[in-house]
Amino acid sequence: MKLYHGTTSEFDEIDLSKSKPSKDFGRGFYLSAELEQAKDFAQTRALLLGGSPVIASYEFDEKLLTSNELKVKTFGDYTEERANFILANRNNTSNTLIHNYDIVIGPIANDRVGLQLVRFTNRDIDMPTLIRRLKFMKGKTIQYYFGTERAIKHLKRLWTKKKR
Repeated sequence: MKLYHGTTSEFDEIDLSKSKPSKDFGRGFYLSAELEQAKDFAQTRALLLGGSPVIASYEFDEKLLTSNELKVKTFGDYTEERANFILANRNNTSNTLIHNYDIVIGPIANDRVGLQLVRFTNRDIDMPTLIRRLKFMKGKTIQYYFGTERAIKHLKRLWTKKKR
């Protein structure tokens, strides 16, 4: 399968130490199976942080997702387990992961999802309300998190394209 990473920095090697904590699935390297999603992310980052959008393309053998070689967690939908997982990771400001998965796959928690998570954290809504609101968000896009060197070594770089 092809996966895409959108950013504003060109790089030769994936360096997990440069990834930021407090992300949906923790500190790691995030990709999308949809090129347009990666482009949108890169363009948004360029607008917010400056620089130019950069897209990197990778090949990944999806058979590894069901093998015993990697520890994989897949969230198929918005559930209480997924909400708690994202809340725990977003609240983790340390460089130490709170889980031991090599790869995590699941829907992206976009800004609208983030708002609902804040409302839950502030106790403005309860867990059943949070789950119900998350389920009805439009435009569900899947993200692929690669959080260990063991997972990263299975990504084969195909190309990098800098948009001008």
